[in-house]
Amino acid sequence: MKPTEVREKTAAERAKLLAGLRQERFNLKVKMATGQLEKNHQLKAAKRDIARLMTIRREKGEGVS
Repeated sequence: MKPTEVREKTAAERAKLLAGLRQERFNLKVKMATGQLEKNHQLKAAKRDIARLMTIRREKGEGVS
């Protein structure tokens, strides 16, 4: 996900995207714990996407929860 794509979305879309990314990260962590995660880089990518999205929300003054 590119920052320009995230900036073009509305506040509601960004909030929904953040919730989805957090759910994805949770699922990846569960797979990692059970040994089912084959591509370890997916977890790192999900964490970076969440951080990127939270940074943009903070820039826009939406607050981060």
